[in-house]
Amino acid sequence: MNVNNTALLVMDVQEGIVARVEDPDYVPRVSRAIDAARDAGIPVVYVAIGFRSGRPEASARNKVFTTLPPGLYTEDDPKIAIHEGVTPRPGEVVVTKRRVSAFTGSDLDVVLRSGDITHLVLTGVATSGVVLSTLRQAADLDFRLTVLSDACYDPDPEIHRLLIEKVFPSQAEITTVGEWAKAAG
Repeated sequence: MNVNNTALLVMDVQEGIVARVEDPDYVPRVSRAIDAARDAGIPVVYVAIGFRSGRPEASARNKVFTTLPPGLYTEDDPKIAIHEGVTPRPGEVVVTKRRVSAFTGSDLDVVLRSGDITHLVLTGVATSGVVLSTLRQAADLDFRLTVLSDACYDPDPEIHRLLIEKVFPSQAEITTVGEWAKAAG
């Protein structure tokens, strides 16, 4: 693996989102991926959902965002903080997105291009949300992609399995945190 053009994306691993994750080992696995990336000199980029007060970015036509309680995931909501188990270090980039994909409404593309990043390693909650949307958009932008299957989580295990085993392999390499950490080190 060429680590010089690789970045690890840690997506939507935020206090309010992780609170709904039913796998107690999820955050420690993501933390292990982060440690492996740091040890290998791979940049870690955090992606977080965050709306302005009043959510002006959320159209009334958006089926997902209109169902959220008022104030949830807005800039003054403490639940948008990156989960304490994967806290960014000083100098690590945190990108705020305004939609499901890590690219939409954020400056992620600028950050990646500026760092000459061509290979993305994806982690996040949920597999059927931010991971799927980001993978599809990143593939269209010609990024090389790796998905860490056990560092992605979906509340529906069957949807997670279907995406990891059937959908994602056409556009990404699928591996586990352990296998990737070994290859990165």
